[in-house]
Amino acid sequence: MSFQEVLQKYHLDIQPSSIETLQVNLTKTCNQACRHCHVDSSPNRRESMDQDFVNKVLKILEDPRFKILDLTGGAPELHPQFREIVTKATELKKHVMVRHNLTVSFDPHPITKESMFWIHDFFMEKKVEVVSSLPYYREYLTDRQRGAGVFKKSIMGLQELNKRGYGKKESNLLLNLVFNPVGAYLPPSQKSLEEEYKIELRTKFNIEFNSLYTITNMPIKRFKEDLQRNGQYDLYMDKLRSSFNPIAAKSVMCRNTVSVSWDGKIYDCDFNQMLNLQCNNTQNPLTLENFDYDIFSKRDIIWGDHCFGCTAGAGSSCGGTLT
Repeated sequence: MSFQEVLQKYHLDIQPSSIETLQVNLTKTCNQACRHCHVDSSPNRRESMDQDFVNKVLKILEDPRFKILDLTGGAPELHPQFREIVTKATELKKHVMVRHNLTVSFDPHPITKESMFWIHDFFMEKKVEVVSSLPYYREYLTDRQRGAGVFKKSIMGLQELNKRGYGKKESNLLLNLVFNPVGAYLPPSQKSLEEEYKIELRTKFNIEFNSLYTITNMPIKRFKEDLQRNGQYDLYMDKLRSSFNPIAAKSVMCRNTVSVSWDGKIYDCDFNQMLNLQCNNTQNPLTLENFDYDIFSKRDIIWGDHCFGCTAGAGSSCGGTLT
């Protein structure tokens, strides 16, 4: 059965709710090329949002109904206007989240070759929420998914953030980690895995963080290709379908998020963006040029079979489990 047919089976009519998050993919340039990356980012990608679209993002953000700016990539810090965007968003009193990969600060910029070590102090100055992927608290499994040497750099990155108060109980600087399974598996219990992470990282590296988010790997792009190469794609899709949770389906993130691509197109979510499933206003595809909050809030969400990834088990979103 297709995802749409499963929604009909459970009599679920899922419509947009309160749209509070503006999630912007600034660039596909990244200092890493992770196996599970649904964005296909790498040091060789050059796609990047231009100044005109950056200005339109900041203009849209002036709407008080938007509470959160969620910056992603690639590595969003590699965008030339990254600091300008964060600064202006904080001036607008928005909560700014940055999807930070923990290693970008230790590598030279892939294009300009400039040092990126300014990132930690900038985050602290602007009080942004840092959300960082750490596939596991052990070196072998993290490096298997993200590349040789990534785990050690990630630990260094976490330690630098801790030095500045991130993740500390007495601080308001939020540091949240993200777990993606290494392979064709559903994530384990978010609560129990968070406890494991906190014990292991505190004991071995004296690292603290606020929360752990478990996110299901989406069967698209690079992860899908990896599944197909290993003959696991059909098995993984069967697993997602059989784990469909109608309660999680009612809380999917596309109900309260606007997803913007580097080229100014509007999508229901980051995953639809990577599949080029662009939102429409009944006549034309939605872009930053013609975006209207009220029209977007009344749209029909575009579904696909990858949506089983967000609704399997406890559910999955950019903020972790849904139930």
